[in-house]
Amino acid sequence: MTRRRRVALVTGAGRGIGRATALRLVASGVRVVALARSADELESLAAESGALPLVASVSPVEGCARIVEQARALAGRIDILVNNAEIGSAGERDVAEQSLERWREAMTVNLDAPFELTRHVLPEMIERRWGRIVMVCSLAALPGGVAPGMSAYAASKHGLLGLMRAVAVEVAPHGVTCNAVLPGSVRTRTAELKVAEEARAAGTTVEAAWEARIARSTGGRLVDAGEVASAIAFLAGEDASGVNGQALAITL
Repeated sequence: MTRRRRVALVTGAGRGIGRATALRLVASGVRVVALARSADELESLAAESGALPLVASVSPVEGCARIVEQARALAGRIDILVNNAEIGSAGERDVAEQSLERWREAMTVNLDAPFELTRHVLPEMIERRWGRIVMVCSLAALPGGVAPGMSAYAASKHGLLGLMRAVAVEVAPHGVTCNAVLPGSVRTRTAELKVAEEARAAGTTVEAAWEARIARSTGGRLVDAGEVASAIAFLAGEDASGVNGQALAITL
């Protein structure tokens, strides 16, 4: 009997890690519903890969139920959820000067939306006794990855890691897994905003700020979006059935 083609919903799929993940999953035979706010980015991705575009935002979170409904309408089901959409730490200030608005923005996109999407896709996964959820977290979810001026980002990513572990425990008896990847520095548009801030603070160029990040890595280079996407694709695949509740750092 031929196994039915798996279907994935990938958030933040217009660029960076999300786009690389959508491309990697399509290449492995997965049907992908690609979610992003930019229609132009999704049209380009769809033309390149055949991914099904879904233009929407995960904020406000009240719209997440509708996103799941739309994804099912496009592809019939959701077997894999990749919670990748995020707000980075650019624009944050130290805690004493941080605004509640900026704090809530990070929590909404980085933690509340993954929670909402996850809870809406889980019932069908549990019923079919197969499912994969991957949280795209960050090294900022670990103590050594926290720096000044990123309280909202760090707290939201710590929370996302905790959510992953809580979900993993609950779904383990049902053939469903939940894991996280923790990328280090990846040169995405979101990261460029933060590095530009670092460059201004240091009185140097953006390229010099990136070189400083590279110098701090033990491998002498940054990881790229494709490397993160490959790890996500493994965790989302058939061969990762015995991997659950794990946080996989993608860094050098």
